[in-house]
Amino acid sequence: MKRMFHALLVALVIGCLPAALQAQQQVRKLPLSEFRDKMKGAWLGQMIGVGYGAPTEFKVTGAIIPDAQMPPWKPSMVNQHGNDDCYVEMTFLKTLDTYGLDCTARQAGIDFANSGYPLWHANKAGRENLRRGIAPPDSGHPQFSKHADDIDYQIEADFSGIIAPGLPNQVIALGEVFGRLMNYGDGLYGGQFVGGMYAAAYFESDIGKIIEAGLACIPAQSQYAEMVRDMLVWHKKNPADWEKTWQLVEDKYHKNAAYTHGLCGRPGGKGNGSIDAKLNGAYILMGLLYGNGDPEQTIRISCRCGQDSDCNPSNAAGVLFAAMGASKIPPRYLEELDAKAKFDNSDYDLPAVYDLSEKLARAAVLKAGGKIERQADGQEVFVIPVQTPVPSKPEKS
Repeated sequence: MKRMFHALLVALVIGCLPAALQAQQQVRKLPLSEFRDKMKGAWLGQMIGVGYGAPTEFKVTGAIIPDAQMPPWKPSMVNQHGNDDCYVEMTFLKTLDTYGLDCTARQAGIDFANSGYPLWHANKAGRENLRRGIAPPDSGHPQFSKHADDIDYQIEADFSGIIAPGLPNQVIALGEVFGRLMNYGDGLYGGQFVGGMYAAAYFESDIGKIIEAGLACIPAQSQYAEMVRDMLVWHKKNPADWEKTWQLVEDKYHKNAAYTHGLCGRPGGKGNGSIDAKLNGAYILMGLLYGNGDPEQTIRISCRCGQDSDCNPSNAAGVLFAAMGASKIPPRYLEELDAKAKFDNSDYDLPAVYDLSEKLARAAVLKAGGKIERQADGQEVFVIPVQTPVPSKPEKS
């Protein structure tokens, strides 16, 4: 009787705890071998997606790329070591390798300011601000940059989820350090959303649930979050017609001046380009939702949406292949992969990126209060606390 009373008392106490605290008391286990397979899939997916779409980048704007105009896949396309979708992340990884997960925005800003590769849009504006002495977060603030809502952190935030398996609050925190070097508001949230999807992909294969997990990482009242919710609703209404959903996106997130900006082109219509994070983020989701888990369809649909048609399939393929794992990537995508080539302006080749990603993920798990267990067979397992995401403050450029 005394034992039953004690159990009831414990249950009542736990029931009174805040939901976030209860969630922190739960854990999920991720074998190291599974982590490495998914982590490698994430990096390779980015390279495959951006390589596939590179010949079409901004060639078609405000219109769908005809299927017949899509370039065929060539095995050499995977080697994207000189693409900004990949090499900017190497700078961020180097900062984390040098200063750890608690690195400051100042340290990240100095490293980004000293980078030597070509940049465009928000990345370029942010780096120029840093070099002029405008420190983060002002370097990405709309007072100092007309590109605050651009796509840039979105295309390079993959690293934040790759090194934070099941840890959305680490993703959000990394966005506050690295995303604010060049972005603000929806431009920042796009990256935190993408990073949140990667973090969730370590434990989830259902694309809808992965998207919901990313959505939980950003302010619900933001226009970016509104776009994500729209995409989920529109896909449900038109599950077999992605081109109909594309037109809904075009009407609201490209033609409607309340949801886009004209800093890099006029809003709306054929021939009008847009680097806006929300519009291009919708095209990431178009591939993920309508690709139905098929790598080729995911990449092609995301690419055929037009605009920044290499960056968007890069994010889409990265998330999909993170959920699938590198071991399930169709071999034809990797036939000519040069794993020993170094990414521009870095000392990292793919094996070094894999090793550093594991090192940082270990640190992230421990920082979150988790642990790394060794099983009887010698295999290691990440024991990761369940986190309730706490998004950044809401703001609008």
